[in-house]
Amino acid sequence: MKITFLGHATILMEIDNTKIIVDPFISGNELAGHIDLDAIQVDYILLTHGHQDHVLDVEAIAKNNPNALLISNYEIVQWFGAKGINGHPMNHGGKYKLDFGTLKYVNAIHSSVLPDGSYGGNPGGFVVTAGSKSVYIAGDTALTMDMKLIPLTSPTIDLAIMPIGDNFTMGYEDAAIASDFVECNRVLGCHYDTFPPIKLDKEAATTYFKDRGKELILLEVGQSISI
Repeated sequence: MKITFLGHATILMEIDNTKIIVDPFISGNELAGHIDLDAIQVDYILLTHGHQDHVLDVEAIAKNNPNALLISNYEIVQWFGAKGINGHPMNHGGKYKLDFGTLKYVNAIHSSVLPDGSYGGNPGGFVVTAGSKSVYIAGDTALTMDMKLIPLTSPTIDLAIMPIGDNFTMGYEDAAIASDFVECNRVLGCHYDTFPPIKLDKEAATTYFKDRGKELILLEVGQSISI
């Protein structure tokens, strides 16, 4: 499984021949100015919630990938469905089998509204399982005790993708606790540096994790890791 960081909370996952993009926000992110939005080819679009900094480029990507399936909560899928985008709705606690593996839609504590003010349903996250590997995508969230359910209801998590920028989500200190809750000491940080309120002290964050026997991975935009 190859995971590429495309800035903010946007993740591109490659599982064999399947490509999945999560929360596409590229055209509005100056830090991702070198990413060619039109070159992105995907089979699935996953959305954790409806905020513009997570859904801005959905329509452009769907236009370039007309066979891509959008997966999110019921309200978001319905909203994009009215725009002609094919989707599959999920809700908290449910899982669904796809050609690459299984998705489980899990809780997040945040807010959610779509760009035109429409109700965006409750925010969530995903556990993506393919073969022997599982990745937890927390979405925008506060630290929550619900995270303790992840290891009880999902396969062992090999990588946790968590927001660490603080202010709008949990910061890196709470993310370290969250990694205990989901029983995964390898965390890929996201949702930092894009806007002034979420600027990250990268040295402090990585040291904080290291001092606790954990690994915080901070990728440059466009950089990848494999698990």
